Amino acid sequence: MKNIGILGFAHGHVMSFGNVWKENPSLGIKIAYGWDHDESRAAGCCEKLGAVPAASVEELLSKDIDAVVISSETAYHAELVEAAANAGKAIICYKPLALTLNEADRIVEAVNKNHVPFTAGFQMRVDKQNLKIKELVDSGKLGKCFYFRRRHGLNTHEWGDLSQLWHFSKELNRDIFADDSSHPLDLVNFIFGAPESVYAELSSPLKGIENGNGAVIMRYPDGMLAEVSCCFSCCAAEITTEAYFEKGSIQQYFGDAPSCRAEHNTDRGLVIFNSQDKAWTPFDIKSPISHGERIINQAYDFADFLYGRRGPICTAEEARVSLKMVLACYVSSREGRRVSLCDPALRNV
Repeated sequence: MKNIGILGFAHGHVMSFGNVWKENPSLGIKIAYGWDHDESRAAGCCEKLGAVPAASVEELLSKDIDAVVISSETAYHAELVEAAANAGKAIICYKPLALTLNEADRIVEAVNKNHVPFTAGFQMRVDKQNLKIKELVDSGKLGKCFYFRRRHGLNTHEWGDLSQLWHFSKELNRDIFADDSSHPLDLVNFIFGAPESVYAELSSPLKGIENGNGAVIMRYPDGMLAEVSCCFSCCAAEITTEAYFEKGSIQQYFGDAPSCRAEHNTDRGLVIFNSQDKAWTPFDIKSPISHGERIINQAYDFADFLYGRRGPICTAEEARVSLKMVLACYVSSREGRRVSLCDPALRNV
């Protein structure tokens, strides 16, 4: 049995995959302790997960635990990773890695200096349909990829009083684009690696939702373009991913929360068009009925990581590249230009 401590309950996803661990002892993960700077939040979450609240980070790390899950507000990730790494604990750090590139550097340094197992948590990297897309790209069966597009959204404009949510706090999370665009931008990094340049337009069409719109174009050395479009005032959608190759196309539906909102055909979530067959063919990979299923399913990959049955879902270095892609969007939108991931302006965002 692996004993786990939770450092911060701000990111609610930990309650979803944490409950899977609680309800399935055969996975061998016990959430033993939990801490949060908000004592009432810690008490409530620990009660639900069967954990004991710790009075401080230091107290939690002094306990007999094998690993920690860091799911605090993004602003605290660097200091919590440093503390956990110095204590020799394995680490699952939920996305995004950090607010700034300097904080990301601190995380990478702490992990490498202490030689602790580390993974960042990005649910798109363990989604079965996304893994099939990556497999097809890597195999070259459809030839060269010319254009890849991922649409990603949330219906935050329907969430009520956003001023009460840390996700929209500049100090704690920058804004909703920094937080949630990290998913599709990391997916592009996962499938294709780092782009040569990034061009983006960010806008705030609704009061209270800073940078609620984002359109990003990434150029690759071989001429491929990757696009990420984010609307965080999205009521509903269907198509999530489009990929166009010299020998066919791939389309994915129902891959985010707005697209799972209405009734949908889970059997045709991922389809492929092969030029030879001249027909759309669905893969036998069902789409989840709800977006919550994707979040819950992380429990199994996280457990495999903690037991050494698989490597990191996303290394600290990979997560730092994904953060650079996010930060490049801000520089590009602000300055109206293409931005490379080596641009020194990324440190001034």
